[in-house]
Amino acid sequence: MHIFPTVAGDLTTDKLTALIQTLHPAVVVDSFTINKEFVFDNGEEAVSTAGRIEANLQLSGDAANDLPSQLIIKVCRPDIAPRPLYRNEVNFYTRLRQELTIETPICIGGMFDEETANFGLALEDVRLRGVTFPNVKSDHGAGHVKSVLKCLAELHAFYWDSPRFKTDLSWLDSHTEGELYTFFNHPDIVPAVIKAEVAGEQFKKEMIERLGRTTDDLYQEMRKVQHHQSTLTPTICHGDTHIGNTYTLPDGSAGLYDWQLMSRGYFMHDVAYILITGLSVAERRQNEEELIRYYLDQLKQYGVGNAPTLDETFSEYRYAAAWCLYIGWLTTPIENYGWDITVCNHIRLTTAYEDLKSEEAIASLPSASPYIE
Repeated sequence: MHIFPTVAGDLTTDKLTALIQTLHPAVVVDSFTINKEFVFDNGEEAVSTAGRIEANLQLSGDAANDLPSQLIIKVCRPDIAPRPLYRNEVNFYTRLRQELTIETPICIGGMFDEETANFGLALEDVRLRGVTFPNVKSDHGAGHVKSVLKCLAELHAFYWDSPRFKTDLSWLDSHTEGELYTFFNHPDIVPAVIKAEVAGEQFKKEMIERLGRTTDDLYQEMRKVQHHQSTLTPTICHGDTHIGNTYTLPDGSAGLYDWQLMSRGYFMHDVAYILITGLSVAERRQNEEELIRYYLDQLKQYGVGNAPTLDETFSEYRYAAAWCLYIGWLTTPIENYGWDITVCNHIRLTTAYEDLKSEEAIASLPSASPYIE
C-alpha cells in the first residue's frame, strides 16, 4: 500500500498520481503547486483531526479535463492518527460518494493505509463555487439549517432501512459495533479524553456541574440512547453534523463535508446535532418543532413511506441531545476552533439538554450492557 505523506514538503508527482489513480487510473499528475498548508497547532485554529493542504495540480490523461485541479488534500495528523475516522472518510468518498446526488465535495482520489493509519483525500476546493462556511458566530439563521435538513433527508431516504446493510454495505460501522463504536465507547479512548477536558477546562467543568451531571452520567446516557437507536430503522448518517461541517451555496442550498464519523445509525443522530449547534438558543426554541416537521415532510418527499410521527420524532430528539453534548464538543480542545466557537457550542448544547429535559427522558430507556472489548 502506498503511504501518503503527512506534510506538503513530502509530496511528489508520483505520490499525487498514485492518489488520483485510486479513482481515475488513466490520469497522471504532471506537476503541482502548493498554495497553503494547515497543520495542527499552527495558531490558525483551522485543523481538528486532520491536516489540510491546498494545491493546484496539472493533470493529463483520459478524463483529466473533467476533474477539478484546485484541490483540498486532507492528510493524517501523525500525533493522533484516529484510524477509524480516517478509514471512514476515505470509504465514504471512494465507495459511496459516486452514488449520491446530495451536495458534498467531489473527490478525485482517496487512500488509507491500515498499518500506519496514514491517509490522503483529494477533494475539490468548493470555494471556487462561491460557497460560504457558517459557524456558531455567523448570522445564518434558520434558513440555512432548513437547507441542511433537506440535504440530510435526501441522504437518509436513499439508505432508509436498506437491505444493502446485509450485503454490499455490511462493512459500515454502527454506533453499537465496529471500530468506530470502540473509539467512542472504550473508557480509555474518547471517554478518557472527555474526562481530561472537563477536569482541565473550568468552563466545561462548571457547565456540566450546572446540569447536575458528571462525565460518567453522560457517558452512560449516551450509551443508552445509542443502544436504543440501534433497535430503530437504520440509515446512513453523516455522523458529525455540527454547523461547522456544513456550507452554503450561492443559491441558498446546503452541503455537507467532513465525513469522518459516517456510520449506520438513526436519522435523529444527525438531525438533533444540526438543530442544536446550528441555531442560537432563542432561534432553536422558536424553530425546532417547525424544522423537525419540515425534515419529516422532506423525508416523505424523498420516498420514505414509514417515517415516524412528529411526536415520536420529538421524543427521539430529546434522547439524541445526550450524544451531541457528550461526544459533540466535550471532546474538543479550545485550540482546535478557538475560544468563542468552542464555548458557544457548549452553551447551545448544555442549554438544549436542559430545555429538552433529556436526563428525565433518557431515564426511561433500558440500560445499555457494560462496554466489553
